Amino acid sequence: MLREGKYAAWFRTPRGQGTGVVHLAEGRISGSDCFFTYGGSYRVDEQRFTAILTTRRYAEGPPTVFGPDEVEVELSGVCSGAMATCSGTAREAPDVMFEATLIYSQEDTPAADAKRAVVKLNADKLPKGLDGRSRPRHPPTAGPPR
Repeated sequence: MLREGKYAAWFRTPRGQGTGVVHLAEGRISGSDCFFTYGGSYRVDEQRFTAILTTRRYAEGPPTVFGPDEVEVELSGVCSGAMATCSGTAREAPDVMFEATLIYSQEDTPAADAKRAVVKLNADKLPKGLDGRSRPRHPPTAGPPR
């Protein structure tokens, strides 16, 4: 049985491969990667499932694994435990075979009774600025990592 929830998705065609995240709930598919959003629907019958997946580009980037940016893919596959595999073709690129593997991503929830360490701040141990004074370290709010 295909579980509802979040899945890591690995997909490939003869033109390339990629990864993304998809969410399955109540027969609906939603998700994205760095350049595309995904949507659609799915049906489950025991260990077998079928899906219609649509893609839409939202950011400039490399060419798609299909060719066209917007496609509708008809998929069929099987699921077992926390994994599912499927394959199919897009109406817009019928000669390009698409394969995907979905891996269920269980959310980690902290234990309710977990004890957390209390750390006392010692300002003398903070890094010093060029002027010799302590300066707080803040994570960058925007821009590339330094």
